Amino acid sequence: MDLFALPPVAAVLGGAYHALMGLSHLLEPALGAGAAAAAVVAVTLVVRAALVPVGVSQARAERTRVRLAPRVAELRRRHRKDPEALQRATMQLYADEGTTPLAGCLPLLLQAPVVGVIYAVFVHAEIAGGANALLGHTLFGVPLGSSLVGVLSGGAPGVAAVVVLGALVLAVALVGELTRRAALPGGPLAVPSATPASVGAPGMQRALGALQFVTAAVACVVPLAAGLYLLVTVVWTLVQRILLRRRFPLDPAAPGGGPAIP
Repeated sequence: MDLFALPPVAAVLGGAYHALMGLSHLLEPALGAGAAAAAVVAVTLVVRAALVPVGVSQARAERTRVRLAPRVAELRRRHRKDPEALQRATMQLYADEGTTPLAGCLPLLLQAPVVGVIYAVFVHAEIAGGANALLGHTLFGVPLGSSLVGVLSGGAPGVAAVVVLGALVLAVALVGELTRRAALPGGPLAVPSATPASVGAPGMQRALGALQFVTAAVACVVPLAAGLYLLVTVVWTLVQRILLRRRFPLDPAAPGGGPAIP
């Protein structure tokens, strides 16, 4: 079953598509053939900016979890033989702090439909009952509907297509490497070493950085339009996470740590 074929979803998808194409037409006098690609980047930036509150909520929630980690660890030690008592005590601890263990998850789930619709505009060959005209536009002469895997498997690939698509995939991979390094000890996204292992999980942080490379693999197979979306998204996400970590440091003793955030 195609979720995007459902009338309400199709209507939203069609609206997003027409808005994107309208922006492309507005930019065309100034940017010419690159207007559609610029519209993809502009729409992605607008969407990411609108979702900044989600990132703030996640940063607050992460800081709260780290701050409460020693007390949670103590509860686990105290109630290690009574799971039900541990659950009650943990929930009470979070309730006393005015939060929950799942704080930050709901906003993340709420952003999924928005991101899903925007991403669908870049990958669906047909939208609103017709061909997706966006994918026929070009960037440096390369159609926004082409992919690196498709170009390489389609016979003799053009040099421009390989260069443009390959550069995009390499850029996404580079951001993945920067994200991985940022999560290493001493990096701007590292969890303080004094944090209990159950929450600090430096290995988990490194794994999250490594998962960025999955995005590079996806960029190899999706249309160029979607690849541009992925590149802007991973760059924005990395910069936003670094800035939010500085604003809401996990180490209470760090400059700007200040009082605990509820």
